[in-house]
Amino acid sequence: MFNKILIANRGEIALRIIRTCKEMGIKTVAVYSTVDRESLHVRFADEAVCIGPPVSKQSYLNIPNLIAAAEITNADAIHPGYGFLSENEDFSRICGEHGIKFIGASPMMIATMGDKSTAKETVKKAQVPTIPGSEGLLESLDQAKSLAKEIGYPVIIKATAGGGGRGMRIIREEGEFQKLWDSAKQEAEAAFGNDGLYMEKYIEEPRHIEIQIAGDQYGKACHLSERDCSIQRRHQKLVEETPSPIMTEELREKMGQAAIKVAESIQYEGVGTIEFLVDKHLNFYFMEMNTRIQVEHPITEEVTAFDLIKEQIKIAAGEKISGRNYYPQLHSLECRINAEDPTNGFRPSPGKITNLHIPGGRGVRVDSHIYAGYSIPPNYDSMIAKLIVSGQTREEVLIRMKRALQEFVIEGIKTTIPFHIKLMDDPNFKAGKFTTAFLDNFDFTSLSD
Repeated sequence: MFNKILIANRGEIALRIIRTCKEMGIKTVAVYSTVDRESLHVRFADEAVCIGPPVSKQSYLNIPNLIAAAEITNADAIHPGYGFLSENEDFSRICGEHGIKFIGASPMMIATMGDKSTAKETVKKAQVPTIPGSEGLLESLDQAKSLAKEIGYPVIIKATAGGGGRGMRIIREEGEFQKLWDSAKQEAEAAFGNDGLYMEKYIEEPRHIEIQIAGDQYGKACHLSERDCSIQRRHQKLVEETPSPIMTEELREKMGQAAIKVAESIQYEGVGTIEFLVDKHLNFYFMEMNTRIQVEHPITEEVTAFDLIKEQIKIAAGEKISGRNYYPQLHSLECRINAEDPTNGFRPSPGKITNLHIPGGRGVRVDSHIYAGYSIPPNYDSMIAKLIVSGQTREEVLIRMKRALQEFVIEGIKTTIPFHIKLMDDPNFKAGKFTTAFLDNFDFTSLSD
C-alpha cells in the first residue's frame, strides 16, 4: 500500500480523497493555487504545496510543478481526481517515468478511450453497439455534409478530445452546417488544443445512462450497475440517480455485460464509466468512456456499499477485485449545487459565502469544500457541493431531497438550489418521464430564492 498520496486536484474531490486516505492510514499532500490557499483540502491534508497562480495552466494543469511537489514531499502516488489532468495521457506517462504511481488509467488506456473516434473503433471490436457515424475523424466540411446525407439528419458533431459539451453541435439541416462546423472547431481548439471532429447520428428522446465499472491489474472487471444522468443543460449534468427509472433487470444485465466487455478488451485498471445513450425503445449505444472517477460516484456508493475511492487506491496498489457485480439495494439521487444563477442563464456567481447551513438527517450526504466565510474563486468550475440523498424507494428519495434542499442555506451568492427544489415538484420528473432534452422547455425564470 502507498505511504503518501499527492492529490492533483482541488475542491470537494480533493477533500473526498483526503478523507479516504486518512481512513486507510495513508499520508496526503494537497496542492493549491494562490487563490485556493484557504480551501479546506489545504487545511486537512498532512502537507500542502503551492503550485502556482490561479490560472489553471500555471497551477493544476502544470505537470512539472505537480511532479516537483510529489518529489519534494516523497509522495509515492498521485491521485488526479476528475477533470484537470485525470485523463491526460502525458501526465500518466510522466508519473511512471518518475517512479510515481498514477492512480488512474495507463497512458495506453487513456489514448485508446480518451480519443472518442479511437474509442468507438475499440468498442466495435468488442461487439458493443455504437451509434452510426463517421469512421474516425472528419477530414473536411464536404465529407461531413456527405456523411450526414447518408446517415440522415439530425446529426451531432463532437470534439474528439472533448468533454463537458464543448465542441459539440446538433445539426438538423444542411443549411446550418457551415456555421456550426466552424464554431465547433473553434471551441474545440480553444478548450482542448485539438480541433478534430467526428460525427454521429443524433438520437432523439434519449436517456443518458452510464455504467460504473472497476478493473484490476490482472484483466478482471466488474460492473456496479447504472446511473441515469439525463437531467442536463447544454450537455452539463445537473442531477444523477440510481437506479434509473427506465431500467429493467434484463436491460441492466445487457448494459452491464457490454460495459465489462469494453473494460476487459483494454484490460482496464481502476474505476471508470462506460456511457451510453438509450433510446425510447430501450436500445442502447456506446457513447464514450471516462477513464477516471466521476463527479456522480457517490450515488453508486450509497446503493452498493462500495467505496469507489478506496477500491481505486487498492487496485492501483496491486490488489485483485472479486469480479462479482454489484446491484442497487437502495435508491439514490444527487443534485449538483453550483455557484450559478439559474434565472440568468446559469451565469457563474463567485463571491464570499456569508452564511451556510448544511442539511442533515437520515439518508442525507453532502460532499463539499465550502464553509461560512469561504470565497468562491471565479477561476474554476462552479460546482461547490453535491447533495446526495438515499432511501428505500424513489418516492421516498424525492421527498427527502426536497426537504434537504429546503434546509440547505447558502447566502452571499446565487446557487442552483431553487432550480432543484422546483425540479422535485415537476410532475414529469416525479413520474420518471424525462430525456436529455427535458430542461429545454423548463421555466427557469419563475424560480425564487
